[in-house]
Amino acid sequence: MADGPLRIAVLGCADIAWRRMLPAVVATPGIRLVAVAGRDRARAARFAAEFGGEPVEGYEQVLARPDVEAVYVPLPPGLHAEWVGAALRAGKHVLAEKPLATTAAAAASLVALAGRRGLVLLENYMFVRHPLHAEVRRLLGDGVLGELRGFTGVFGVPPRPDGDIRYRPAPAGGALTDLGGYPVRAAQLFLGPELDVVAATARYDLRRAVDLSGTALLVTSAGVSAQLAFGLESSYRCAYELWGSQGRLVVDRAFTPPPDHAPRILVERRGSTTEKVVAPRDQFAEVLRAFVLAVREGRACDLGGGAILRQAALVDRIRETAVWAGM
Repeated sequence: MADGPLRIAVLGCADIAWRRMLPAVVATPGIRLVAVAGRDRARAARFAAEFGGEPVEGYEQVLARPDVEAVYVPLPPGLHAEWVGAALRAGKHVLAEKPLATTAAAAASLVALAGRRGLVLLENYMFVRHPLHAEVRRLLGDGVLGELRGFTGVFGVPPRPDGDIRYRPAPAGGALTDLGGYPVRAAQLFLGPELDVVAATARYDLRRAVDLSGTALLVTSAGVSAQLAFGLESSYRCAYELWGSQGRLVVDRAFTPPPDHAPRILVERRGSTTEKVVAPRDQFAEVLRAFVLAVREGRACDLGGGAILRQAALVDRIRETAVWAGM
């Protein structure tokens, strides 16, 4: 087992790396940034000047470096299969932005490759690691809602600039790829892994050739439903609700809380409302800690393996089931 901080490099100078992941890398013990790779060396140099590490032009050079143990991949989803696969074949552990791949078959291939190589591969659905959701699960386990009847999850954002990558199909843009995975992952967190897709819809932009919004209805074998909605051109919403035989629980800003945000859990029960405030936490830092423990100590993590495969299969089923409406 290697000693010292986990030596990590970044493949791609993405906005999410600048805003959230690299500040967490700098602040998290047990991990050290050694290189930032970009297609443009000047952009990589700007990242390195802010967060440390050596700027590198091109991704292959980083994967060949013996001082790099692991990589963080914030590239567009359409490039994940190529570069996550290349990193694994180079013997690097990988933390990849969601979704790991654009199809369930591609995700399964990457998970299998990591398994054969004995490497850690995690998909960064970072909200899962925030203690907010563990507290919600504790409340459900305590029976605060009685018997669970359903889950509703929604993630929508206002229109992006016209050239935004989410509007470009080649890198695998669109609402389901970018936003829909969050409520899908949350539904599994609370309803369990045995969900199936009953119905789905998608609103399609014919000019851009991407989906702009959609809905999905999922159900467990016991008949508990999950109603999901997601959209790229909507008023901002980022929330979920759990409905039970004796009450209702609501969480706002559920998936992307800033590190200093103290999330609130609202519980309506028998005509009264109570509020529980959860302490702020940087969920990106929580993911990094889990990644380090998985690499250094072999700790299991709920962002890898079977969770990746179930997530990818459900997103595939939503895409295949959806009734598409063009505009």
